Amino acid sequence: MTFVSIDDTGGMGPLVARLNRGAQRLRNADRARPWVLDTAVVVVAVVMFCLPDVLPAGSGDDGPRKIRLTLTELPLAATLALQAGLVLPLLWRRRRPLTAFGVIAAVFVLQWALGAGLRADIALFVALYSLALHGRLSQLPWAGAVTAGAMTLAAVRVSASVPVWDALFFLFSTATAALALGLVIRFRRAQLAGLRERAARLEIERDQRSRLATATERARVAREMHDIVGHNLAVIVSLADAGAYAANTAPERGKEALHLIGDTGRQALGELRRTLGVLREAANSPSSGPPLSPQPGMTDIEMLCAGVRAAGPRVVYRTSGDLDALDQGVQLTAYRIVQEALTNALKHAGAETWVNLSIAVEDTRLEIRVQDTGAPGGPATPRNEEGHGLVGMRERAALYGGIVSAGPSGEGGWSVEVTLDLTPQGGDR
Repeated sequence: MTFVSIDDTGGMGPLVARLNRGAQRLRNADRARPWVLDTAVVVVAVVMFCLPDVLPAGSGDDGPRKIRLTLTELPLAATLALQAGLVLPLLWRRRRPLTAFGVIAAVFVLQWALGAGLRADIALFVALYSLALHGRLSQLPWAGAVTAGAMTLAAVRVSASVPVWDALFFLFSTATAALALGLVIRFRRAQLAGLRERAARLEIERDQRSRLATATERARVAREMHDIVGHNLAVIVSLADAGAYAANTAPERGKEALHLIGDTGRQALGELRRTLGVLREAANSPSSGPPLSPQPGMTDIEMLCAGVRAAGPRVVYRTSGDLDALDQGVQLTAYRIVQEALTNALKHAGAETWVNLSIAVEDTRLEIRVQDTGAPGGPATPRNEEGHGLVGMRERAALYGGIVSAGPSGEGGWSVEVTLDLTPQGGDR
């Protein structure tokens, strides 16, 4: 949607703005007291079209003499009654436009049937305009037929002074103008109402898209933080337990565990800063923000395995295929899935488990398999498949049409198998 400033209207901006504000105030006042405008219309009609027909000063020059001679002079009481029948129904021309038009048309036909002509006949055109603006469109054909009949009667009555076709042309042109004006204003109002409704709907949709984008970003950040914090905390806990056990028997191993805890904590802190830094709306230049580094990929999985090995588990890592040629998004997804699977193995199987990790690229698929042997001498530890970790793995795999299978293995441990689809988006499958 394009907006044009009122300052671009060739110097007419202030005037247009004042006119718009004035029109808006009038509309607000009319909505609050609609009877004021209706009464004003009736008062104007009485002053301009009724009084000249009843005041003696206006009777001497009442139209062309030739036409006056063909019309009937009515008594004052009859004239006032006909004028009231023509003008007073305009009070409800907006609330009951069809009723007002019907009454005015009936009085108009009665007046011309008596052979009288009144200036207040203009009320019929006002009623037709109001019906086109406020009434039902299905009523307009009937109103048009009634108007045509009434106009024909008036043209016939003045045929001795004005040719019938000339009179019909003038009367039908006036009626058509009143009808067209009412329809134009009606359609314009409907168009403006539609534009306001569309603008309101677009604003609501914009807010909904903003909230949806915010929720999606929050879910992404929550997933990243879960992977980062969960994995590193699991490693730190295992190292702390091992350091506490070795403090008395092998002080050097305890000291090494403390160093590893510090390194793991610093690594986790750096990843958290990088993840949260992209969310910050920095008021200063981008260089003042936290230092950024590339997202982890396939080359970082070996370092990930080394960190897990330092906590106790023995990790065997095998690969096949060209992993470095994978898209960066696929590499990040694979890294996070492996990170979560190793974290679960460390958390549930303990520091004495064996973990076999294999990643293979086969045609258009990336196969990831992580299998641990469980705790030595013990049964497989139950693992909640509805936890945040497995849910996060499924969400990441779903981005690439992947499938995640997790469950107990036949060797007493736990197995996680993931298949990602590497077919380019929009390609043939």
